[in-house]
Amino acid sequence: MEITHIEHLGIAVKSIEACLPYYEEILGMKCYNIEEVADQKVKTAFFKVGQTKIELLEPTSEDSTIAKFIEKKGEGIHHIAFAVPDVQAALDEAESKGVKLIDKAPRGGAEGLNIADMTNKSKGEYAYTLIDLESAASKEALDELRAIEGVSKVRVIK
Repeated sequence: MEITHIEHLGIAVKSIEACLPYYEEILGMKCYNIEEVADQKVKTAFFKVGQTKIELLEPTSEDSTIAKFIEKKGEGIHHIAFAVPDVQAALDEAESKGVKLIDKAPRGGAEGLNIADMTNKSKGEYAYTLIDLESAASKEALDELRAIEGVSKVRVIK
């Protein structure tokens, strides 16, 4: 699998609103995007840290994956997202090596990116998200990120 870089760290939180002061006032980060991803029953908030993002994930429903995660493990790191040139090829390779796929094919995620989730529960590790930065939807999302006030630079590392 060709991983180009860590795209973001996903952190499950009960309330984005309650967390914002810590990230903005204590850590000095600027939240540049808050959006709801209805089909995933989650609200997200994004911060840039160098070339990597921090994604806060707040459940919008008690039956969401994030709500279940918080109930079982508490707030904290939910997933690590890796950028790959081709999500489907990465999924196929991971599955052929015995990795449990949550998604068999890429789907739409926050910021308009094409994503797919997989895990390695046998090792007790985090979930992993693969992100395709080469898709048309992803390129459009990156253009939109570049237009957001406060985001001075968006660079895709290949």
